Amino acid sequence: MSLHQSTVDVLTAWDAPDPAQDSLRYAYLAFLAAREDACLRECVPGHITGSALVVDHRGERALLTLHPRFGRWLQLGGHCEPEDETIVAAALREATEESGIEGLTITPEPAALHVHPVTCSLGVPTRHLDVQFVVHAPEGAEIVRSDESLDLKWWPLDKLPDDSDFGLTQLAAAAARLAKYHSGQ
Repeated sequence: MSLHQSTVDVLTAWDAPDPAQDSLRYAYLAFLAAREDACLRECVPGHITGSALVVDHRGERALLTLHPRFGRWLQLGGHCEPEDETIVAAALREATEESGIEGLTITPEPAALHVHPVTCSLGVPTRHLDVQFVVHAPEGAEIVRSDESLDLKWWPLDKLPDDSDFGLTQLAAAAARLAKYHSGQ
């Protein structure tokens, strides 16, 4: 299976939590139907990206990166690579690379979708069509900052940085809902 097809399959199967997310899901699927290169950064009109909100083993804190280009605290993630077999694998690879944490596990269903304008490595304005997942760190996880980050820090899910954008707050809310669902509360 290709990265492109896996993304179509994941989004087709996803039960979006609300009408706005379902509208985005349909827009992503239309974009994927129109562009065979939709998952690659070379796709200038926009491209699918995979991001991950890494939560601690209790699901109470989120690991955020201080992004060097944006100067803001964000979830981990980024561009898909041609060798990524699935969108889930791309998000998990990004989380592992950027956190340095061994033994991360990913919830294979998206937690949220978010589209944001960006000038990325293409050097021209484009859009990231981000498929966002929740990733769980094992107990005692040790973080190691990569060159892709100015800093890494654990933040309480209910006390994210003041300048958090809607995409991050929406993802954190989805992570909290998932944690409640899985704990049976």
